[in-house]
Amino acid sequence: MPNRSFRYVVSSLVLTGCVAETRPELVDVDPATYAAEFAEWRSDRRERLVTPPSGPVLWIGLHELAQGANPAGSDPDLPIVFPASSSPPHAGTFHRSGQDVRFEPAPGAPMTRADGTSVTEPIPVANDRADEPTQFALGALGMRVHAEAGTDRLWLRVWDEAIPSRDSFRLPETFPLDPAWRTRARFDPYPEPRVLPVTDVTSGRLEYRTPGELVFERDDVEHRLIAIASETSARFFVMMWDSTATSATYPIGRYLGVPLADDEGWTTIDFNRAYNAPCAFTAFSVCGIPPLENRLPFAVTAGEKRPDD
Repeated sequence: MPNRSFRYVVSSLVLTGCVAETRPELVDVDPATYAAEFAEWRSDRRERLVTPPSGPVLWIGLHELAQGANPAGSDPDLPIVFPASSSPPHAGTFHRSGQDVRFEPAPGAPMTRADGTSVTEPIPVANDRADEPTQFALGALGMRVHAEAGTDRLWLRVWDEAIPSRDSFRLPETFPLDPAWRTRARFDPYPEPRVLPVTDVTSGRLEYRTPGELVFERDDVEHRLIAIASETSARFFVMMWDSTATSATYPIGRYLGVPLADDEGWTTIDFNRAYNAPCAFTAFSVCGIPPLENRLPFAVTAGEKRPDD
C-alpha cells in the first residue's frame, strides 16, 4: 500500500462513518513467489533475533532500576551483577530519579558508549523509547535502559555480543506454509483510540494504544482481534492465542504484524507469519500476554512453532 501516516488512515475511516460492505476477494498468490517471500521473511527474522540490541538471543540480563542508586559490576553483592569476564567489580552506578536516569562511572572502569567513546564522568541516560537511546559497551557486553509501554518501570537490559549461541541459533520450525491461512480483514475503528491493558510475563502490567479491531471470517464465522498501533505505526501489532499453544506453539501465545488498512478499510492477515514473542528465547524479557479478547476459538496451524527445549 502507499506510504501514509496512520493518523490519515484512521481519520478517513472515521469521517466516512463506515467501511466497505462487501468483503473484497483475496488476490491469489503465485506459490513460488509466496514461498520465496516467506523464506526471506524467515531469514530476516533470524537476523533480527541475533543482532544487538534488540536480538533476544543475546540478552543475558534484565535488572529493574529502583529509585536512587543502582551500583553495577561483577561484585556478586551488587544489585546489578555483570559477568566477571567483561566487568570490573564496580563498573559504575545508575542513578534513577523519577523517570530520569544518570550513569556515574567508577574510577578507571572501561565503560564506553556504543561508538567507543570512554565514559569518564556522569552522563544522562536516554531510555530505548527515546529517539536516540544511550547505549553502553563493557567488554563483550552491551546495555541500555529499557522502558515498556504504559508503565513507569525501567530496566537495564544487558546483552553479550560474544554469546556462543549467536552463531548456532536456529529458528523454530513452522507449520507447513499454506496460503489458505491468508484472510481478508476489515478494520473496525473505535470512535477514539483506547488503552489496552495487558499482563506481562513479569506479573506486571503494560498499556498499549489500540485504535480498533480487525474483523475476519473463518469457516463462515466472524472473529475479531484487537489491533495495537501508535499514530506513527507502519503496521498493526496483534497478540493472539489459540489452542495450538497447549501442544505445538508457545504457551503464552504468538504475535502478528498486519499491514495497515487501505482507504476502503481492508487489510490481509497472514497467519503463516505468526511468530514467537522474545520471551520464547530468553528469560530476560518483558512480553505482553495476549488479552482474553484475542483468544481465538480455533487452532491456527500456521506460523512459528515453539522453540525446542
